[in-house]
Order: sequence, then C-alpha cells, then structure tokens
Amino acid sequence: MNSVELFTGAGGLALGVAEAGFSHSMVVEWDDQAYGTLVANQSGGIGHLANWRIVHDDVRTVSFEGVPRDIDLVAGGPPCQPFSIGGKHRGPGDHRDMWAGAIRAVSELKPRAFLFENVKGLVRKAFADYLSYVLLHLEWPNMAPRKDEPWQEHLVRLRRHHASQGLGNQGLRYKVTSHQVNAADHGAPQKRERVILIGFRSDLDISWDFPSPTHSRERLLWDKWGTGDYWERHKVPRNMRGQPGPNDARLIERLQARGMSPHSLPWVTVRDAIVDLPRPTRSEKGGISCHVFQPGARVYVGHTGSPPDEPAKALKAGDHGVPGGENMIAHPNGKVRYFTVRESARLQGFPDEYRFPWAWTVAMRQLGNAVPVQLAKALATSIADALGSQDSRERQAA
Repeated sequence: MNSVELFTGAGGLALGVAEAGFSHSMVVEWDDQAYGTLVANQSGGIGHLANWRIVHDDVRTVSFEGVPRDIDLVAGGPPCQPFSIGGKHRGPGDHRDMWAGAIRAVSELKPRAFLFENVKGLVRKAFADYLSYVLLHLEWPNMAPRKDEPWQEHLVRLRRHHASQGLGNQGLRYKVTSHQVNAADHGAPQKRERVILIGFRSDLDISWDFPSPTHSRERLLWDKWGTGDYWERHKVPRNMRGQPGPNDARLIERLQARGMSPHSLPWVTVRDAIVDLPRPTRSEKGGISCHVFQPGARVYVGHTGSPPDEPAKALKAGDHGVPGGENMIAHPNGKVRYFTVRESARLQGFPDEYRFPWAWTVAMRQLGNAVPVQLAKALATSIADALGSQDSRERQAA
C-alpha cells in the first residue's frame, strides 16, 4: 500500500506506518536538523528508510508531482506547539499551525485514508471551535477557504455546506473521527496521551473501529503485586520494590478474589525498555551509539522524573529546549539523571541502530516531538486491515 508522510520529524510515525505494511512514496520534512536525521539513517542503511523519497520542503507549499495517484494513506503529526499545554497556547494564531497544509495534502492526493496525530491540548475547551473546524474541513477537504477568509468565517460556510450535504454534488468527502489515546495502552513504555484524527474516503465501503488497547496498567499491577512476576523477572530485591498504593491494593484484592488476572499485556515500564543497556558513559568511544551521560539533572517543582517501574512520563521537546525534570529517570533511592538519547529513543520505539547525529538538546527535541513507533504501528495496522478487507471484497465481487 502506498503512503505519503507529512511533518516527518525524526521519523517515529513514519517508521510505525512502514512497519504496518505501507510503502512511503514521499516523506516531507522542512526542519534542517530533522531532515538531516532522516538522511543520516537512510545513508546508514536503516531498513524501512532505504526506499523513502525524503523531501526537504514545507508541507504548505510542497509539490506532490511524481507521487502516485493511488495513495492509500496520508499520515503526519502537524506541529503540536500551538496547542500544547506546555506551550504558549496561541492555537490557530500561531505561525506553526500547519493543519491547512495537512488538509491541502488530503485534497490534492485524495488518499483512501488519512491519519493525523496531535497533543491532547487540542481538545481543550479553548480550542473547541478550531477543532470542529479542522474536523469539518477534513471531512470536506476540497472546500477551500476564500482569499483572506478567516477560519471562523470558513467554518460558518463549512457548516452550511455540511447541513445541505444532500443537495447537489457532495464532492470529495471523508468519514472523520477523533480519538484520545494513551501510547502506553498500545505497548509504548511511555504514558503519552495524544489526539488521533482518522478518516476514510466516504465513497469506500469501509467499516472500521479504533483499535482496542493491548496493554494495561491493571495487568502491570497484577504482575507486580498479584504474582510478583515483574519483580522476579527483573531480579529486583524485595526491599527495593516499594508497596502498592491503597487503591491499587484494593484492585489486586478484587482480582485475587475472582481468581483472575486482567486479559491484556502489562504496561511496558522504563526498566523493561532499558534494562539491558549498560550505565551511560561520558563518551561514545567504545560504547553504544547515543548512550552518553548528560550531567545537570535535578528535581524541582513539577519536574520529578520517571520512576523505573512504570511507563515513562511523556518525553518533552520544550518551548525553549528540553525541560530538565521530565526527561530523566528517578531511581528509588532518590537519585536522578537525564535519560540518554539512546534510552529516550527506546522509550519512543526507535531501533537501536537509529542514529541522532546532533547534540543532546537537538536530539532530545526531535525525540520529544516524535510519535511512539509502537502506537503508530498499532494505528496504521488497523487502517491497513480495513483497506485490505475492502480490497478483498472488491476482488470477490469482480
């Protein structure tokens, strides 16, 4: 299946989509350093990147000439800073708001489906009208704004058009849904909450449901305190295991009373993700790529780091660089240190051979902006399955 990737960044979403079976006909990234990361890994022979056509351009103006006309999926994560809780909250007034570029791509390429990702802040009350606008414009992507028309006025026209959809020619239309998801529920070792927008072209006979979670906090609690399997697997001494909180203890008691464990996989923890990595060194020489100690970690209000026996807090890029505390590990003995780039890459699902040829702050910014590969694969696989089922029905009917 053919796809086009927008706002590619370091490539997390693109990798997950590729692992789901899509072949990127074009990937677009305008940032010089993120583009450099993609090219470096393509030159380094990283599997999925080998055949990507990596384009260094702005999504808002890039030409799609040469892209096949039978695109199955357009995917991407428009910049999240305008809507991030940790940002300046300028929303559609922020010059980094790129939803218009994403919608233009859908309008021009007419893919069978699209997949867009953004921060949970997009669903805040302050942005309710703008989210309605994005969803409605994605539903009717060919209904472009007029010259100098504010988005608020365009929204009024879109609503009128939508209300009279049964009259005349409907044109290009998509069935669009939005969903809130925690990446940890789909196997990422990170509690990363995101908003997902998915659409299927309305002329297709496609039935689709958002993929069910495969991992759960309840199962992790059971493996820790119901059976002890988690601690035994990691050989954690009893005096280093801590105790479950009151609510967690009551949940375990209820599960034990029923004689059952949750029917899911456990959330993946920081320890699960990085346990086989050695202590970071102060130089890459003779060590693991990108696994270099970064000094200066400290705890302060609101920045306490990630405990090793839970999924990590969401990695952050930061409005003015990397915010110290959130991108560090907090050991049970109270000591903290920054995650290395390699550890952070594992928390985002990148393979160990994937390189980030930049200083720590640049690499961490790219990782903080990335989509976990595990989440991307889960979402893209569900879309691929739906498209494949339609193809099968068409072959049977032919």
